Amino acid sequence: GKDLTTLLSTKSHIVQRNVLCKTIAGHKVDLLTITEKTQSPKELAKRKGVVLTARVHPGESNSSLVMKGVIEFLTSDCVEAQLLRRNFIFKIVPMINVDGVVYGNYRCSLSG
Repeated sequence: GKDLTTLLSTKSHIVQRNVLCKTIAGHKVDLLTITEKTQSPKELAKRKGVVLTARVHPGESNSSLVMKGVIEFLTSDCVEAQLLRRNFIFKIVPMINVDGVVYGNYRCSLSG
């Protein structure tokens, strides 16, 4: 599959990437919003929100693979993904405990 950064840059019409916050060590925590764009604020307001997160515990490396698959699916051209994007707004935090992952912790962040 494609690198996630490359994938997101080619799907800017359906995905928005923002910084949710910075960690204790100053790393960015990404927040992705995936939905079909619309000019109608009323249509957008009708959509239910779905929040997905991964890597609360840094040692759960398999969750990164699952989240990558979810993001690839939701940004794909398949009919099911298009239907989901038209009816929901997905807010995704692919890695919550960035510091723990970067520094090799298994269960905790830099604050313990």
